Amino acid sequence: MTTHAMENRKNLLARMEAGSMALIWSGSAPHRTTDQHYAYTPQRNFFYLTNVNEPNMVLMMLKGENDTHSCLFIEENTDHIIKWEGARMEKAKAAELSGIDESNIMYEKQFKPYVAQVMNYARSVIGKPPKTLYLDLYHVKPDEKPIALDQAGFILANYKELDIKAINEHTSYLRMVKRDVEITEMAKAIEHTRKGLETIMKNLPSRTHEYQLEADFLHEITLAGSEGNAFDTIAAGGANATVLHYVANRDALDKDSLILFDLGALHNNYAADISRTYPVSGKFTKRQRDLYQIVLDVNKATIAMVKPGVTWKELNAFAKTMLIKQAKKHRLIKNDAEINELYYHSIGHFIGLDVHDVGHYDLPLKPGMVLTIEPGLYVKDEGIGIRIEDDVLVTEKGYRNLSEGIIKEIDDIEAFMKPYRQ
Repeated sequence: MTTHAMENRKNLLARMEAGSMALIWSGSAPHRTTDQHYAYTPQRNFFYLTNVNEPNMVLMMLKGENDTHSCLFIEENTDHIIKWEGARMEKAKAAELSGIDESNIMYEKQFKPYVAQVMNYARSVIGKPPKTLYLDLYHVKPDEKPIALDQAGFILANYKELDIKAINEHTSYLRMVKRDVEITEMAKAIEHTRKGLETIMKNLPSRTHEYQLEADFLHEITLAGSEGNAFDTIAAGGANATVLHYVANRDALDKDSLILFDLGALHNNYAADISRTYPVSGKFTKRQRDLYQIVLDVNKATIAMVKPGVTWKELNAFAKTMLIKQAKKHRLIKNDAEINELYYHSIGHFIGLDVHDVGHYDLPLKPGMVLTIEPGLYVKDEGIGIRIEDDVLVTEKGYRNLSEGIIKEIDDIEAFMKPYRQ
């Protein structure tokens, strides 16, 4: 049976140079306190290429002049692991998920000897030792060394003849266009998010603090089957909503204010990313309604622009121009440049296995891409921040709003919240 991970590896191997080796580690949970670790989350390129969600594994992909070869190195179970932490994935299950033949799945203790075999002219499984080594060379910060350089340290120290190249250019290109199975997983994450936001709207008029609503969301999406938050929830009441990445979520709620939520659930490592802005009381004031409608109109008009061939630059320019026109109409600004004080981010980003997913933003949109459309308006002097964000799939002829089931019209929000108003 062909799995989507097999297809992903096939496509990546096609982009790799002949005479090369790619190594991608699954990662491990970093240390947190004396006796605990953070929750494990898989390295996204590893998951994309294997469909395996386990720590302490290594994927090796080899490309010779005439053939290719993939193998997976996994943790071996011990009595201690089984009794204290739970059994690790067995070879048969790893083979089922990844599509790698069980004969090519080995234990991690075999990794270094196998590298030595690959690099041996007499024994290499691709005829000749590879000349190029592909690694994930993502920089968390400009002055921080990529983790893969440490993970592959013994190879770099002993096989200096290898030419090191970044796999990221290729994985970013491939992950940019989603398969049907990926879109299905994202739709499930969005559905969890819808349920979480509806619980928030029901509870909002009776809650007193931002953190209670953050908890309501996590509780609901977890009950629905999500693995949890795709990113730290923003529950920003009043002027807190004018801070783009406000995540403290500790302040008391003002019943006369708006509250901005930027949040999303995970499903099988695929993310949703949705923003909605609600009146705490359940009913918009005239001023809140006017400003909200500006952002909603821009959100809907920009989504309607999405189709193959459109560029990110065009989407950004369209949204900003429309915001400028409306901000002038409502006397928020006098000249175009002042919009930067009310709207200080771009119109959106790719989304998938990462919330801000990898991709090439200089390329025109293609069918299968999934992006966010998220205009905003932030009027600090009035204590108002509004953002409305949807997750949009590019189709052959246009777009499909994957989050269209999450209400955002003023009348719909007020009607939904009316039974719960105090």
